[in-house]
Amino acid sequence: MPPKIREYESDAIIVRFDLKRCIHSEECIKGLPGVFERDRKPWVDPSQGDADGIAAVIEQCPTGALTYSRKDGGAEESAPERNYATVAADGPLYARGDIELYTSDGVEKHTRIALCRCGAAHNKPHCDNSHKDIDFKHDGAFTRQPATAELGGPIEIHLRENGPILFIGNLQLESSDGSHSMLCSGQTWFCRCGHAENKPFCDGAHKQVEFEASGEAPESRQV
Repeated sequence: MPPKIREYESDAIIVRFDLKRCIHSEECIKGLPGVFERDRKPWVDPSQGDADGIAAVIEQCPTGALTYSRKDGGAEESAPERNYATVAADGPLYARGDIELYTSDGVEKHTRIALCRCGAAHNKPHCDNSHKDIDFKHDGAFTRQPATAELGGPIEIHLRENGPILFIGNLQLESSDGSHSMLCSGQTWFCRCGHAENKPFCDGAHKQVEFEASGEAPESRQV
């Protein structure tokens, strides 16, 4: 189903909001409470701030639920020079970079995304806070040893039908508390069923629990 995008416009900037991708991290409200106000209708009023400030705050939205387009000739959002993924404790896998997300519906371009790790999201592959409903637990730590890698360049995210998430490219993987970090290159497989013993990585548990989620069918795999 296509996302329902709401638009809020001033003379200088258009703010777009994808409700289905919002998990209420509230970086926007903390950053510019005059522009983003939860109890106001409409809750976004870009006329209450300058375009540069609004753009800077939107780029802190970890899920990509908020995006923007400049009308004043200002700089549009660009991918960071390095790709990052953060394993949130008891929560999603946050990724930032020059991202191409491959789904059963096609390829989507992103710079910010929050991917479900618990297996229960109704908006897979995006997180929708279902991890709270099922009391998903994982402290975000991991033990794999670092590998040498460049951190820039494009990164592809492939969704395996009824299986894991595959990252192809270079990225820095971090735990949310900063206690664990490693460099990944080539192919990195992440659990999205919520049952792997080696979280955040896939260990084949999706087969045992008969996990179901849309993705690229086996016969279409090219990587």
